[in-house]
Amino acid sequence: MKKNKRKVFHVVPSGDRWQVVYERFDDCEDKKEALEIAKFMAKEIHAMGGLSQIKVHGKDGKIQTEYTYGKDPKRHKG
Repeated sequence: MKKNKRKVFHVVPSGDRWQVVYERFDDCEDKKEALEIAKFMAKEIHAMGGLSQIKVHGKDGKIQTEYTYGKDPKRHKG
């Protein structure tokens, strides 16, 4: 049986603008707009029975926040 792989969207800085990075590219005026687009796409995948996740990055590139749609993966000690 094939596992339902989670789709991950990244909201990342790009100069003075923000991007939603997945299999397609969306250039946005600001972080708020990029996050709205990422949430819309992630929720659409979840509505179709898929798993998705958004990882929001700061200007330094580090992950600030994550949003998970569908079953949250198990946490493993690392």
